[in-house]
Amino acid sequence: MPYIREIIEDGHPTLRKVAKKVEPREILDPLFQQLIDDMFETMYDAPGVGLAAPQVGISKRLFVMDIQDEDHPPAVMINPKIELAEEEVEMTEGCLSVPGKVGEITRFRRFGLSGLDRNGEKIRIEGEDLLAQCLQHELDHLNGVLYIDKARNIRPAATDEEREIAQAASAEAS
Repeated sequence: MPYIREIIEDGHPTLRKVAKKVEPREILDPLFQQLIDDMFETMYDAPGVGLAAPQVGISKRLFVMDIQDEDHPPAVMINPKIELAEEEVEMTEGCLSVPGKVGEITRFRRFGLSGLDRNGEKIRIEGEDLLAQCLQHELDHLNGVLYIDKARNIRPAATDEEREIAQAASAEAS
């Protein structure tokens, strides 16, 4: 049964470490599968559209995401590698580990990652806009980077739209 884990916030050392590669043999371990289920439960409860393992205090190269779009089902990405990065754009972003704040950040409008899914099978996820933003934001978490390290005009979410972004954040929105 999945349970909700604590989302750690900026200042916690795990958020600033490069997460460790997941060994393929670990993936099918029941405890690793439980972690994936817990991460989805935690992300939905937050609510957010993505959650990286370091955000729940686990230094592993793993994230879950669900941008709530019928073309892109919920996904698990393990040991991601960049496959595509095109066309820089500016967007507003927030993060569950930096609650209540938003900032402007430059991201790639089209972005793609390859890695392993929850069964250890090779997958590739690529897309535009929110999907691309989510992939980049979660990859940053695996590299010990928070959006506030790259963003400008970091501020408390003031408008309805900004509050929605900050709230829907596990990373992303715009």
